[in-house]
Amino acid sequence: MFRWREREPGVGPRYGVDWAITDRAGGVSLESYSRLNLGAHVGDDLEAVSRNRSRVAEAFDLDVADLRFMRQVHGCDIATVDRQRDGNGRDADIVITDDPDVALVVLVADCTPVLLLDRTEGLVAAVHAGRVGFTTGVVDTAVSALRERGAKNLEAVVGPSVCPRCYEVPADLREAAAEASPAAYSVSSTGTPAIDVAAGVVDQLQAAGVSVTWLPGCTREDEDLFSHRRDGVTGRFGGVVRLLPPEDVA
Repeated sequence: MFRWREREPGVGPRYGVDWAITDRAGGVSLESYSRLNLGAHVGDDLEAVSRNRSRVAEAFDLDVADLRFMRQVHGCDIATVDRQRDGNGRDADIVITDDPDVALVVLVADCTPVLLLDRTEGLVAAVHAGRVGFTTGVVDTAVSALRERGAKNLEAVVGPSVCPRCYEVPADLREAAAEASPAAYSVSSTGTPAIDVAAGVVDQLQAAGVSVTWLPGCTREDEDLFSHRRDGVTGRFGGVVRLLPPEDVA
């Protein structure tokens, strides 16, 4: 179920966190969507998707209704959610909360999932950083939005995405990505222009003073992860983050 997961309870006045990157294992979806597809927009049986989402929610000690999704559109819009405001179905590529009673989910199948946390102020975000969002400022928008809400010590987890070996693009798109971050300029396995979106995202986060954990892996090369570039019709895995309350108020 989880490619990576870390759960740290709150200590004293500091918030804890439960965050994870899912993989394909542990679900009920079939065929192209096998097995833990979390995407309800990709043609999979919706009952199977609901059961998959329920399994993830249960692992986070939540009900499926407490998961918060976005309708991701490769933009920079923000959805602010909590227990009362679900935000589901809203066009956004950044979702933010200060509510420990919900978990945020970003869905990907080659794009870069980013999870953000401030343990002192009690803020988390999930960010969908595809090529377009990366080049148009979704990372900086997310960081700025959290800081406007009081965040001072941000941490990030950057999950697996398509690697530059597998992400051949026209030269002009590579140049545009390099303008957003020189770290994104790359070459494919065949020597053609390519983009390393994840490296660019990490570079932008570090330039903004965010502490980054970058999880390895290429979605196209690793069949334990969904990849649209590899398979076309396929499911979505998720980056999931839940704030845990400080020990002082638990």
